[in-house]
Amino acid sequence: MSRNDTRSVPAGRPSSRAFARPRRKGPGLGHWLAALPLVAVACITFGGRAPAGMSSPESVAAAPDEMPGRWSIGNARDLISVIEESTEEGLNPADYNIDALHAAVAAKQKGPALDALATASALRIAHDYANGRIDDKAALGWYIDPPTDPNRIAAGLAEALDHGRLGSWLRGLLPDNEQYRALKAAYADARGDEALRGQLRANLERWRWMPRELGDRYIYVNVPSYRLSVISGGIEEASYNVVVGAPKTPTPQLQLYAQSVVANPGWTVPQSIIKAGGMRGKGFRWTRNADGSVSAWQAPGPSNALGRIKIDMPNPHAIYLHDTPNRAVFARQNRALSHGCIRVENIEELAAMLQGGDGLDEALADPRKTKVLQLERSVPVYLVYFTAQADPDGTVRSVGDPYGRDKALLAKLGAAMEGELQVAGR
Repeated sequence: MSRNDTRSVPAGRPSSRAFARPRRKGPGLGHWLAALPLVAVACITFGGRAPAGMSSPESVAAAPDEMPGRWSIGNARDLISVIEESTEEGLNPADYNIDALHAAVAAKQKGPALDALATASALRIAHDYANGRIDDKAALGWYIDPPTDPNRIAAGLAEALDHGRLGSWLRGLLPDNEQYRALKAAYADARGDEALRGQLRANLERWRWMPRELGDRYIYVNVPSYRLSVISGGIEEASYNVVVGAPKTPTPQLQLYAQSVVANPGWTVPQSIIKAGGMRGKGFRWTRNADGSVSAWQAPGPSNALGRIKIDMPNPHAIYLHDTPNRAVFARQNRALSHGCIRVENIEELAAMLQGGDGLDEALADPRKTKVLQLERSVPVYLVYFTAQADPDGTVRSVGDPYGRDKALLAKLGAAMEGELQVAGR
């Protein structure tokens, strides 16, 4: 779906939370599996490794022991129900041993064999609901920490089984916010349009990567939308046009914290820009380093690439929000133009909103003098990548895919439908 595609999907109301037995020749494999910690069962069942993101048995000393007979037929049926519902989340029930579970329940299987099978399936879907199906998120430019500690999933499963609330525990691992609910409803309504379903499926997966609590007040930058929003109490307080990283220098997806407003900043040029020869403007000071490389610093002033204001949010990627002396770029439709940082239109207004405005005008008065104004409280900043999003009225729309990431994400999800793969490539 292109950025100019005007199709939208009314997001309706989400649907309601609508093996052979072991031989008797001594302790068999099933008994041995049943005596292992939950995470060890998962390692064995999933080809020698734990579900994505979960630590190996050696590193999870606190994982509860699995006892024979822990899984009743009733618990297994609850698990099957949740797995069948996973299609509504854009996931594939076949990934969770659904056929083997049906067979075990039909045979009224109990004991170690059922324990091993059901535990492995439950851990896998629990992980995918809590942290997303895809392991290598960094390959897609995503560096936000998993929302759920993988080492706590095994303990959570044991507790859910002990208290008879397996189904509610598993469903509770999913995101519970308006965006996810709207995308899920749109996914259900888009049956027959596999291209659109592929796009929605990719974005449902991305929301499973997101923290479940974003904070009372935060900055939200959705790269494909070229917009920055200040969200307070769940309501958009302000919104600004932004310029984001170009496809060759994409903006990474990060969870950061804005800590200060820098008036009239200087600019230490990243080595990646120096090597690419992408420097423009005046006032650079060059330094030759001991290793033979060169460094460049641009003094504050009217020609500085960062403009008059930088909102600093320390991170190893050297990404921040800043002004620009070239404000004409904000009128462009395609604003994937920067080296990775976020240029913000009317950033003085944003800075005053975050900092309170106290002393900002005075700090900006001398354009060649840098002054740092610390925020009273740090503000969470989310740099994310969603190619479809819900408007306040619940309508889901495409906002483009400037980095072409839907196709790669769907391939990693193992999209079974060719149409889902084709949409992201056209």
